[in-house]
Amino acid sequence: MPLVALFTWLMLTLPAVQERARPTLPQADRIRIAEAFRLADALGDELWPGWGRTPFAILLITAEYEFLIRHPKPPDDFTLIGEDSVLRSKIWVRKRKYDLNLLATFPISGVPTIVVGRAENTSARTSTRWVIALLHEHFHQLQYSQPEYYTEVNALGLARGDQTGSWMLNYSFPYARVDVTRGFSVLCRLIEQALSAQTQRDFAQALRAYLEAKERFRSLLDPDDYTYFSFQAWQEGIARWTEYRMAELAAAQYQPSRAFRQLGDYVPFEWEARAIKNDLEKELLSVQLNQAKRVAFYVLGAAEGLVCDRLDPTWRKRYFKEKFSLDGCFHRRSSTTQ
Repeated sequence: MPLVALFTWLMLTLPAVQERARPTLPQADRIRIAEAFRLADALGDELWPGWGRTPFAILLITAEYEFLIRHPKPPDDFTLIGEDSVLRSKIWVRKRKYDLNLLATFPISGVPTIVVGRAENTSARTSTRWVIALLHEHFHQLQYSQPEYYTEVNALGLARGDQTGSWMLNYSFPYARVDVTRGFSVLCRLIEQALSAQTQRDFAQALRAYLEAKERFRSLLDPDDYTYFSFQAWQEGIARWTEYRMAELAAAQYQPSRAFRQLGDYVPFEWEARAIKNDLEKELLSVQLNQAKRVAFYVLGAAEGLVCDRLDPTWRKRYFKEKFSLDGCFHRRSSTTQ
């Protein structure tokens, strides 16, 4: 090939090669994320007033790349690749750093950001459950965005010199103590009985037994240990409660987009709401504190949220005022069940 012709061919083909090499957000993930945004916009404020004003920044982890979406302050190692009209966001990308199965929320450039693997790589069984899991993490963004949240968390005194926040995961709770594990199992069994009570009388009886057992459980723990237990139930338990209630609301009031319904692993929100509730009920009867550790508190906290729904439907109005414990809901209204 003559030199001039070769040069011309290179100039014509190079843009196409560059276009093919540019990282692209997978279409299935684009549809899933758009559905999470759409569902949050449609129903989020109904469950948690003001939730819609909370930034919904996401870092999606794929095999090779990480895509940053709706983030107001991208770190310097991200490169802008374009703007997505469906996601209503600029998209930034960098080479992958995080594990493919990660599902968490933590600050990136000071902004609480959902850091999540694709549905295929996480514990989500379906695209629908993955969307619900994103709303669980989006609720954490609402928690972390509350005025003075970090100051008040620090004031709990549980960090013990840790400046990274890892104490929330690694706090030295007496998970393996036999009396503590037995006491926790009793709590789970009794609150399951309250949830399954068919009459107000049975509910009141189960609730009284639960509250008495919770006081006994509290007496087994040092004050800091009980504070940590309460904090996890408040923070992670109600995030899990939010998963269930959002799935339930979506089943009753929301029409998924056609693109989302056409995904191969889509299932109706009604099915996922039922599955989340069934999973919770099974876990309450099977969870072992010495094995599940702090995750066991998420299960109990979600169950407490469901009991609060029945005991005091206005409890959410005080949730962000009475931070880091759900005890106020029970102590304020339990007398009405006597």
